[in-house]
Amino acid sequence: MAALEWQEGAPSPFSKVLVANRGEIACRVIHACRELGLETVAVHSRGDANALHVELADEAVLLEGDLSATYLSIGAIMRACAATGADAIHPGYGFLSERAEFAHSIEAAGLVWIGPPASAIESMGDKVAARRLMRASGVPVTPGGELSESDDLPARTHALQELAARVGFPLLLKASAGGGGKGMRTVHSAGELDAAYVAAQREALSAFGDGTVYVESLLETPRHIEVQVLADNDGNVIHLLERECSVQRRHQKVVEEAPSAAIDEETREAMGSAAVAAARAVNYLGAGTVEFLVAADGSFHFLEMNTRIQVEHPVTEMITGVDLVQEQLRIAAGLPLTISQSDISASGHAIEARIYAEDPANQFLPAGGRLVVWDPPVGPGVRIDTGVREGDDVSLDYDPMLAKLVVHAEDRSSCIERMAQALSRFVVLGATTNIEFLGDVVSHPGFAAAETTTDFISRCWPEGWSADTHRDSRPPAAVMLAAAAEQLALHRSGVTTSAGDAMDEEDLGPDPYNPFLTLSRSFP
Repeated sequence: MAALEWQEGAPSPFSKVLVANRGEIACRVIHACRELGLETVAVHSRGDANALHVELADEAVLLEGDLSATYLSIGAIMRACAATGADAIHPGYGFLSERAEFAHSIEAAGLVWIGPPASAIESMGDKVAARRLMRASGVPVTPGGELSESDDLPARTHALQELAARVGFPLLLKASAGGGGKGMRTVHSAGELDAAYVAAQREALSAFGDGTVYVESLLETPRHIEVQVLADNDGNVIHLLERECSVQRRHQKVVEEAPSAAIDEETREAMGSAAVAAARAVNYLGAGTVEFLVAADGSFHFLEMNTRIQVEHPVTEMITGVDLVQEQLRIAAGLPLTISQSDISASGHAIEARIYAEDPANQFLPAGGRLVVWDPPVGPGVRIDTGVREGDDVSLDYDPMLAKLVVHAEDRSSCIERMAQALSRFVVLGATTNIEFLGDVVSHPGFAAAETTTDFISRCWPEGWSADTHRDSRPPAAVMLAAAAEQLALHRSGVTTSAGDAMDEEDLGPDPYNPFLTLSRSFP
């Protein structure tokens, strides 16, 4: 297998990449490595022994124990590197991807870290320090201030009240080390401050081991817009336009698109320049994302920087034609960027829908099960990034995302139509998913009108989403396909139908274009 060529025929400083992750992102990285001629090593827990990322990798190492001893164990992953001779580590997203300690350990061992410098992770991991740095670098931040921890209750209350008066209500209390909505509380009046602070601090300590909380002005119903950046060893830093990630539940994204329909060219250029300035401020290297909140008046404010590849990176790839994971690998090998800022432009529109094993009718709670039927859509402009296949068991031990359905089309309206069609053809049996809910999201008139502020889901479904409410709008083909799949599953397991006759595969029809025929593929 040929190694990645990096300087006049010389071999890359690494040839075997350990992927310190699981699921769809591990599979995504493995595919990118393979295309560049790099060997791969998967790590896995005992429950993931038969997972897709393990099957795809050239080698695999079992990590014994619970989450803290497997995907979250720096020591176990470093030992796996030593045992397999891996000379580089890609962290994916989540788990250890934004742990500066992990980056330090890899660098100290003489291995290649496929990520930004540990110093950049540290700078952006502390939200209070990041706000100060961004302000000093000319990047717009929301009005706010920091609180010093104090056991003196009257002094803390006084400081809170003073800061709140300066920032104004409504405001947010946010964990400095936070993310994913943890350690965050909305406050609408002075009487709520103390209780909200105590709750935010307690949650921050539990989730991140750091109880530092800061105050930030609440931008009501903003848009969540982020800008992808790439930076190489030669000092080149570029942005790859923006993604809109405003459709969220519990502060977590479920539908993303690129470019944003709400951003004009002037704002796009200003946000791109701000994102580049943010990356330069921390001497960034590799792929990263600068996130902003955009107010109703069009002003934008720094939210945070994610020092890793993002879940939603495919929509940027679809409109720019740039393989972001391969760029990460090339940068880590010391190569310059393969593109410049002038090469970047948007071609068409892309939308990503996150397919979760969860029950949207029950507060989006995770739902396990066995994927008796897993039949994703295929066709022009349709991409599936996944770490599961038919027959897999869906564990509740990890994030419940099963796949990312990504579509691309020449314009936004065509892209929405393609996504709605793709969702209607996505058949899953054995586990509850959010597919029908996602279909309602992209078919909603508010989505078509790009009225996608961060309150979109709660605004459109104030009483919560219910499948029964929208049953009439469900595509008949999807209903028929699901029913046929259920009958086929019963037949394969030897169970008869209600009429007493086991269904024969031939009953599905001889037409090669019959969608039901796909159900027999790789049935366990």
